[in-house]
Amino acid sequence: MVPHFLRTLAATLLLAASLAGAQTSPIVDLGYAQYQGAVNPANNITQFLGIRYAAAPLGDLRFRAPQPPVNQTGVQQATAQPNECFQAGNGVSPTNRFETRATQIIDIEDCLFLNVYYPSDAAGTQPSDLPTLVWIHGGGYVGGAASIYNGEDIINQSARGVVVVIIQYRLGIFGQFISSLNRFLPGTAVKENGALNAGLLDQDFALRWVNQHISKFGGDPSKVTIWGESAGAGSVLQHVVANGGRTEPQLFRGAITSSTFLPSQYQFNDRIPELLFSEVVAQANCTSATDALTCLRGVDPTTLQTVNTNINAAGFFGTFVMVPVIDGVFITQRPTLSLLEGKVNGKALLSVTNTFEGTRFVNQSAVVTAAQYALDLFPDFGTAQAKTVGALYANDGNELFQVDAIQGESIFICPTYYLLNAFPGRSFKGEFAIPPGLHGDDVLYYFPGAEGLFPPFNNTAFIDAFAQSFTSFIINQNPNIKVNPTTITPHWNTFDILHTEMLFNKTADNEPVVHAITTSNALLERCAFWNSVGNLTSQ
Repeated sequence: MVPHFLRTLAATLLLAASLAGAQTSPIVDLGYAQYQGAVNPANNITQFLGIRYAAAPLGDLRFRAPQPPVNQTGVQQATAQPNECFQAGNGVSPTNRFETRATQIIDIEDCLFLNVYYPSDAAGTQPSDLPTLVWIHGGGYVGGAASIYNGEDIINQSARGVVVVIIQYRLGIFGQFISSLNRFLPGTAVKENGALNAGLLDQDFALRWVNQHISKFGGDPSKVTIWGESAGAGSVLQHVVANGGRTEPQLFRGAITSSTFLPSQYQFNDRIPELLFSEVVAQANCTSATDALTCLRGVDPTTLQTVNTNINAAGFFGTFVMVPVIDGVFITQRPTLSLLEGKVNGKALLSVTNTFEGTRFVNQSAVVTAAQYALDLFPDFGTAQAKTVGALYANDGNELFQVDAIQGESIFICPTYYLLNAFPGRSFKGEFAIPPGLHGDDVLYYFPGAEGLFPPFNNTAFIDAFAQSFTSFIINQNPNIKVNPTTITPHWNTFDILHTEMLFNKTADNEPVVHAITTSNALLERCAFWNSVGNLTSQ
């Protein structure tokens, strides 16, 4: 991977150079501030980078729900990538410590910004009423930033038919504050003094910003699609089930998930979230404080970021501990229950998974049995559930392959099918299989150049077919109504028609393969098992 700071520096210099010849710099008045963007003269796409959509979550606003930005006088420049939220990482521990069985972008707390891209003329004038994409980045709810993704890529694959918004949201400890605090604050004071799922609330706040302001950039607020990859796709799932499926106003009509991420999502006051909160308090030296939350709000952000990094690194290998919880308000119940009951926001869904989603998140040098891995991954499992897992995966390759499949199916692939079933007759399923088909390998085919990398299978017919499946859906809510009718993707049935999926792959001779397949019955049976134990996996 290209070091982050080098990627950012290169991108900034390239942007500055390309915008230097722009004939004009359009200004948008948002009421609380005026922002000046710039036109890229190479393609007449206007960029507004680093628009503040919420107040800086500093001081007393730390751990609170996002608040409206303060008014700013004068014209604010929106031509440089915003600072990113504090980053952490995934767990690297060989054991899960929550088991109780004996058996020149900088990381900063002030990061609630978004980028807007729209097709324009050389003067920065945009079309009107275009369908709008809101991209939610991945990174396990502990990493990622808007600067990684260039909205121009999506506009180019849409034949200049969409507006693109790329958002940032609080991450890790700063964004997924996960305790009821009921040992420190009485009763309803929790709701008054802190916010659970602050990162999700940031995303919701950004979507409401889009609903209010996107028409000023040429977008149609009634034609919004939300799309994310990995934890970004997990975030999409959260917004699909938010508010019991009755979010008002309607913030999006379409939803796209690429590698839906649904780890264990506990009740906010369950044992594991409480243990995590206790660790945060202890490592921040707030244990003896009368009011732990006030103490944490006063902790130096660098110190808190160290705690953030340490706690995430101590998690079980390949897992992410600072993830959403069931807060009883925004997320009212286990997501799989909401999906099963059809309590969903949005009108249509496109979901894509990669063939081997779990491999990157499994320690490939520490082989255990399928049954033991199930116990390690899900602390509430017992012997009976572990034996069932062992039997379900017994014929699925060697032990390591089985463990990879357990991670990939339970956390990424099966939750995708639960989503698809919640949109009967309105959902489309794809599989990205370009070898090695690992988690994240698909991103470069719709965001080429992300992290300084480019698609390994550089085949124009394949890239257009794959990337335009998404843009066609953004525009028409149906990948069959194509941006370019000549792409090689054949007719794509909805998933409920014989469990139809669209396979995106290549031959050994590097010829593109795009055709319909039928979901494996064995896979669907395994997913039915994982769904049946959702109370134990906390999904």
